[in-house]
Amino acid sequence: MKECILMIGANGQIGSELAAALRLKFGNENVITSDIREPQAIASGEIFETLNVLDKEAIKALIVKYKPTQIYLLAAMLSATGEKYPQKAWDLNMNGLLNVLDLAVEFGIKKIFWPSSIAVFGPHSPKVDTPQYCVMDPNSIYGISKLAGERLCEYYHEKFGLDIRSVRYPGIISWRTEPGGGTTDYAVHIFFEAIRQGKYTSFLSEGTELPMLYMDDAVRGTIELMDADPSKLSIRSSYNLAGISFTPREIAEEIKKILPNFEISYSDNDPRQSIADSWPKSINDEQARNDWGWKPTFDLTAMTKNMLDNLKIKLQ
Repeated sequence: MKECILMIGANGQIGSELAAALRLKFGNENVITSDIREPQAIASGEIFETLNVLDKEAIKALIVKYKPTQIYLLAAMLSATGEKYPQKAWDLNMNGLLNVLDLAVEFGIKKIFWPSSIAVFGPHSPKVDTPQYCVMDPNSIYGISKLAGERLCEYYHEKFGLDIRSVRYPGIISWRTEPGGGTTDYAVHIFFEAIRQGKYTSFLSEGTELPMLYMDDAVRGTIELMDADPSKLSIRSSYNLAGISFTPREIAEEIKKILPNFEISYSDNDPRQSIADSWPKSINDEQARNDWGWKPTFDLTAMTKNMLDNLKIKLQ
């Protein structure tokens, strides 16, 4: 059966790159992207529809029009932005998901992808080698909505047989898109500023260790999960996914190996610090490795070189 994919929230950091990879795999005509705002450019042959994920009837109209076999739901308000607008974040992150789950059941859509986050962990979760199952007490509205979303996903799988698949993304690093409203976005911004200014002021302290993942690995891992035999999948909430863990100081040292004059400083009392302090330092993703063969390919050195090489071309 020919696959047809509807992606909602396609203009964000992950969506824009995941959509490109899906077009290569399935063809432009079989990947319909949508977002509340039009992208800066739409290439010839690409299909884009303006869509608000909170408008259930509008989603329904696109399902009727294109008859997708898979939906990728990426529309969300991220951690730092969500703390400024908690009611809007909850509404977008929860009701958008419910709209898609209900319509997937109604129309018999066979496969759904919805991303969760390491933000589901909290102050009492184990910080090192955080396991798949542990205490989860998120203290941001983003994390609370993602944890509630995980429970909904598993519920819809158990009650309605919906084949929904998810990963808990760590911080995602990419040179293709500017940083957004996330707590881990310093690890993207630092590279942009290293090229533009030769210096960067980190909003996280120098020793704040967080799990990260290079975009190339994130996209590949997502598609591998969606391609996996459903009988092999033991997690129907969201899989832990790990790549590299590092601190602002460590990433700055790697940048200095290539740009010796780079300087880093640190700001005090940024509200994102308390969010970061509640998150894991490293993630145990053993079940993703065992169930569907997940394995990252980029370490800190390889990622730093790839980021700077590409940003030099992009920004200069």
